[in-house]
Amino acid sequence: MSTPPLAGAGMPPGAFSGTQAQAAREVNTASLCRIGQETVQDIVFRTMEIFQLLRNMQLPNGVTYHTATYQDRLAKLQEHLRQLSILFRKLRLVYDKCNENCAGLDPVPVEQLIPYVEEDGSKHDDRGAASQLRFASEERREIMEVNKKLKQKNQQLKQIMDQLRNLIWDINAMLAMRN
Repeated sequence: MSTPPLAGAGMPPGAFSGTQAQAAREVNTASLCRIGQETVQDIVFRTMEIFQLLRNMQLPNGVTYHTATYQDRLAKLQEHLRQLSILFRKLRLVYDKCNENCAGLDPVPVEQLIPYVEEDGSKHDDRGAASQLRFASEERREIMEVNKKLKQKNQQLKQIMDQLRNLIWDINAMLAMRN
């Protein structure tokens, strides 16, 4: 991290502070979105803390309650609510600034974002699509054959394992009888 140059080091006294203020005013939309995301995360965190405080509070069911504890928890709750309202105001400012920055942009039509085949070159594209379809069906057929062979091999292996298990069982039984 570099340190800002001193005012007497070849720059007029107010020049650097002016460029800092200008850079602070020219915040791009991506950084505003990041700030907005962090603000939303802070809002969620504060809300969870508020619910935690409310869950830990006892209901006034006639039991004597220490006023100092009540006042302390009430102060914490009010502080969280105040900070939450500040965060919402900050989020509103970020939202307004993002909308202001994006106001001059032309919205991109949805049709441009979704690739699709137009009718002008449909004859050429139909041949390409047909060959792709044929290739995909051949691949599918090959995969089905491989799966069928795998199932057969798995069944053979299962039979061999069962035979080995029976053989080992018989050997163990004979060894047990010999002793």
